[in-house]
Amino acid sequence: MSGIGDDARTGPQAEPRDGQAAPPGGAHVIEGIRSLHERIDELQRAVTHSLAEGSHAGSWLHERAGARHQPHQAPAWRRRTRGEARWQVTLCVTVAIALQIAVPGRLVLLRPVWVLPALQGLLLVTLVAANPHRIDRESRMLRMLSLTLAALLSFANAWTVERLAVGLVDGRQHWDAGQLLITGGAVWLTNVVAFALWYWEFDRGGPVARALATKPYPDFQFVQMVSPPELVSPEWEPTFTDYLYLAFTNAAAFSPTDVMPLSRWAKMAMTAQSLISIVTVALVVARAVNILQ
Repeated sequence: MSGIGDDARTGPQAEPRDGQAAPPGGAHVIEGIRSLHERIDELQRAVTHSLAEGSHAGSWLHERAGARHQPHQAPAWRRRTRGEARWQVTLCVTVAIALQIAVPGRLVLLRPVWVLPALQGLLLVTLVAANPHRIDRESRMLRMLSLTLAALLSFANAWTVERLAVGLVDGRQHWDAGQLLITGGAVWLTNVVAFALWYWEFDRGGPVARALATKPYPDFQFVQMVSPPELVSPEWEPTFTDYLYLAFTNAAAFSPTDVMPLSRWAKMAMTAQSLISIVTVALVVARAVNILQ
């Protein structure tokens, strides 16, 4: 029995698979542990990379969601602002006053020719002295002075247009082509500045009312008001330059271009300006061509 037990204990060991020799001692255990560590390291690197990508995606989504939920800022023309600079309207009105001096004496409302321009200049100096930098001061007196200046400028120019039209139609006034073109150009440009003043003074209650945002509904629709937000600065608001552009294009095209009148008074004012422009251009150009021939 002892022999059989010894043979069983000392018998040949099982052959390793694939004909490979078994590693000596516990080396195969160590190799298995090393292989397991390598696989764990690979898994850890893969998980870390995936978590990093997920973190970036989450941050991007969070930023996008935050941007969408940020409170919308109203454009400048809808909210209270500092008020526009005085120099734009001052410069244009000064040019319009100077243009009246170029008009012949027989076409002016008051004589000598410099009387009415001097009165308009005095009103302009008063307005600049009272509010020199930005037009943000609410005053009934300043408002009346500003409207009086616009009325004097418009009335004097309308008188000149009427005298010029009558003189050209009845043929009693003698002109040379150069003088007629200069007079017609001065009248046309003065008409542009005068109506720009009216548009500027009455749109949403005037420049001070626009700066204080007291009236929400505009009388003129500028392109910037209906353009996508990414194309227009949130600080944009109409200033005198925009109304000068409106008056110029209306006088040149005899109709609205890209600025639309919304209120009835705005439509009637643009109609009157177009009518004056048509009469001035048609009569002056026709007469000048006739003289040159």
